[in-house]
Amino acid sequence: MTARRIGRAGRAGQYAALLAYLVFLAFPFLWLISTAFKPPRELGSLHPTWIPEDPTLANFRQAFDEQPLLRAAGNSLVAALAAALIAVVIATPMAYTMARNRGRLTTAATGWVVVSQAFPFVLVIIPLFLILKNLHLINTLVGLITVYVVWSLPFALWMLVGYVRAVPMELEEAASVDGAGRLRTLVSVTAPLLAPGIVATALFAFITAWNEFFFALVLLKTPEKQTLPVVLTHFLGAEGVADLGPLAAAAFLATIPSLVIFAVIQKRITGGMLAGAVKS
Repeated sequence: MTARRIGRAGRAGQYAALLAYLVFLAFPFLWLISTAFKPPRELGSLHPTWIPEDPTLANFRQAFDEQPLLRAAGNSLVAALAAALIAVVIATPMAYTMARNRGRLTTAATGWVVVSQAFPFVLVIIPLFLILKNLHLINTLVGLITVYVVWSLPFALWMLVGYVRAVPMELEEAASVDGAGRLRTLVSVTAPLLAPGIVATALFAFITAWNEFFFALVLLKTPEKQTLPVVLTHFLGAEGVADLGPLAAAAFLATIPSLVIFAVIQKRITGGMLAGAVKS
């Protein structure tokens, strides 16, 4: 009985910790939604409330009137989709090679991939800026997409290596016996089993590019090319005073694509992983 009670208490503690963590994660988003629908009178109140007393859509109308949100969202969408697609296309064959050919070189490459993620943005922005300037890619979406691909590629590669190693070698050996070459095996046998991993990696690359701010701020100068995170800063005044209502409304709209994409594909990711585990 004592052991059973201890087990129940431990399980209750785990659930309590998980609930506290979820509340911690959800608090900023819920407060953002609440702020987006509050009129100016409630935003300046000394006693703020969770639920707006007089909800309004005026903040959303003001946000669209003051800033070109649709154009900025289009720029972000193009950059994020292109970066995610290119990163996955490049990382998939590289991950297959690293996972199937283990050795000192592969170990060193994997270590470099992990270490490269620790580099701060400030350390690489000057070399990147000079390279893109020489290539005449400053203030272009092509230049920004190139940076996003380079920045997301190491982590995408690291993720896909783990997925490739989870695919049983026996399947590839059977394909080889049937006369399939390495490329045919990768496309026809390994790639379908990697679909959940490829989707998860593409989602990571997309969200990273969609939310990225620093590179877009430095590399894009004209308003017509700026992405959504950069345009959101325009709701800050010259003295750093934020126009909270429109800013919250625009920020809320900016989070919707990532949430929708994850909600649509998360079941497929989970189902694909479970199917792969059963097959292996």
